Amino acid sequence: MTGQLADHPDRLFPADPGTRDIARALHARVADLPIISPHGHVDAAVIAQDTPFPDPAALLVTPDHYVTRAIHASGVPLDKLGLGPTPAAARETWRAFCAAWPLYEGTASGYWLRQEFQHVFGITQEPSAVTADSIYDELSETLLEPRFRPRALMKEFNIEVLATTDDPLDSLEHHAALTADPTFATRVVPTFRPDAYLNIGHVQWKSNVERLLASNGGASGYAAYLAALEGRRRHFLAHGAVSSDHGVRTPATVKLDVADATRLFDKAQTGEASAADRDVFEAHMLYEMARMSVDDGLVMTVHPGSYRNHHGPTFDAYGPDTGHDIPFAVDYTAAMAPLLQDFGTAKDFHLVLFTLDETIFSRELAPLAGFYPSVYVGAPWWFLDAPDAMLRFRSAVTETAGFSRTSGFIDDTRAFCSIPARHDTSRRIEASFLARLVAEHRISEDRAHQLILDVVDAAPRRVFKL
Repeated sequence: MTGQLADHPDRLFPADPGTRDIARALHARVADLPIISPHGHVDAAVIAQDTPFPDPAALLVTPDHYVTRAIHASGVPLDKLGLGPTPAAARETWRAFCAAWPLYEGTASGYWLRQEFQHVFGITQEPSAVTADSIYDELSETLLEPRFRPRALMKEFNIEVLATTDDPLDSLEHHAALTADPTFATRVVPTFRPDAYLNIGHVQWKSNVERLLASNGGASGYAAYLAALEGRRRHFLAHGAVSSDHGVRTPATVKLDVADATRLFDKAQTGEASAADRDVFEAHMLYEMARMSVDDGLVMTVHPGSYRNHHGPTFDAYGPDTGHDIPFAVDYTAAMAPLLQDFGTAKDFHLVLFTLDETIFSRELAPLAGFYPSVYVGAPWWFLDAPDAMLRFRSAVTETAGFSRTSGFIDDTRAFCSIPARHDTSRRIEASFLARLVAEHRISEDRAHQLILDVVDAAPRRVFKL
């Protein structure tokens, strides 16, 4: 069954035969285009060192919180899925995953996993408690083959550009090694991710800032802090970075004068800052990141609206990124006003706004992108990067902002082998949406063929300055 579903040529296309025919032709135009992945979480070291994948569970289950959270919701503890200080053995984790396979029916995770099993690994058996061991053994043997090492898969997946997400103090030595390697064709670029250096509520903020200041000669104070951040951005630019990424709690921005910003910075360093101080300082630093992007040209992406580590006991036992970050509603229009007043029309400034609250696609993000030359609507990500949500996104955004004001697909994944499945999903959804517009005589078929090339390939190159 897995193979039959994953191989169906019309998967995700419209059910209406006429519209489906149009979608097929549109998808054919982009099916084999190279993958442009301008935001994700694959470790550059794994690629540079061509590290073999250790086992099926470590590759496909344990690092993917989409996968583990669904099983946890059915009552299975996370340590049974390879997490925490006393994780289950890989085979036991795999058995728990296969036994839970019916939980993924209808989910985006189930769709991607089917595609991976069939198209990456050639697995056609349906996962279950009965087939778990045989699939594990088959995958284990497959992972030993040279063609399933990271570099070979990068070529097989036809990945032209892959962006990683990196700590501001990362040496970026692995990116440098990949760039210098004449045998490696994919462009792997770092992304500046300074959240833990900007949010004074972060548990490591003070120690992070101390290391940051030390990296820039050891001067102290707010002015030295800004200079050190600017210096690290230059380091990233020198190693090929095209963007800075900001996973903020809210998209609030505030423009403080130097005296007020210095006062909050000093309070934070002495541990006297309040929760209100935290919010104001983070909002100010998001404004400062925009100012720096205007100066140095890094594309700025903003990902707000996640209540991080919602379940305290799980965070204490298993750490972050274990499936309990929960979306909440956000307000962009008022929150971004200070930033956009000063930088919304700045030359060559690109600001890509994402959301986990899809109600604001049509209410706020499309109107903002429909006026400000700097603003682009980020593609659906994390909870929304699923077929039906992608269609809702296109319907919500396009009538106000058109196609040109969107970012192109963002896979945002740690699950390396899901990258081709995720991008093909997006291409099929774009084909389906455009096919409906053609069938309803809202655009011509010739124009639809031009548009799908733009949204799949030209848009991410344009928005991320590739």
